[in-house]
Amino acid sequence: MSAKEITVVHVMRHGEVHNPEGVLYGRLPGYHLSELGRKMAERVAEDLADRDVTHVVASPLERAQETAAPIAEAHGLEVAEDGRLIEAENIFEGKTFGVGDGSLRNPSYWKYLVNPLKPSWGEPYLDQAVRMMGAIGAARDAARGHEAVCVSHQLPIWILRSFVERRRLWHDPRRRQCSLASLTSFTFEGDRIVSVGYREPARDLLPAHLVGKGGKGDKPVGKSFGA
Repeated sequence: MSAKEITVVHVMRHGEVHNPEGVLYGRLPGYHLSELGRKMAERVAEDLADRDVTHVVASPLERAQETAAPIAEAHGLEVAEDGRLIEAENIFEGKTFGVGDGSLRNPSYWKYLVNPLKPSWGEPYLDQAVRMMGAIGAARDAARGHEAVCVSHQLPIWILRSFVERRRLWHDPRRRQCSLASLTSFTFEGDRIVSVGYREPARDLLPAHLVGKGGKGDKPVGKSFGA
């Protein structure tokens, strides 16, 4: 029996966003990378420059497209777009989120917090997992035998990884292992995912208050799956 082809799909979180108002920007247009975010994107492009990347695709949101651009340029590629990589829908989009001056002080929003397992304030976790699986499957098909990069957003990436690793989808957001400009990499043998890895090529560029966030995010990790 011949060996099955190996394809790697790197799912990258975008770089830092210029957001001086501190709102939950979600799917809103007009939010671009900050100067630091552009440096993060360039750093990952340098990290992946010698990899066999033949396909680069991103969420339609500006911050994702801008993050993908230097990676695609380094490999002589165009950035494709896949709406399935978009940020999760959230009822608090465009608002500050918190108890003090945030939207949680308004009782009219409390009804959206009744079921954190779904979650009741936004796009269901399972829906996110399904669309993200579709997106990385399409990227795998576009880069068969090579590597692809998909630029997306923290929550969908974490839900995708949790789904693949057969963990519960509801979680403590403070424990997500998905820092800015990080790479969550899925290795396929044929059509089957055989391992998941995580790296932070731009870790030294992270703002001090974000370093060490996300549970195991301090170190590269990997997980393999049996036959």
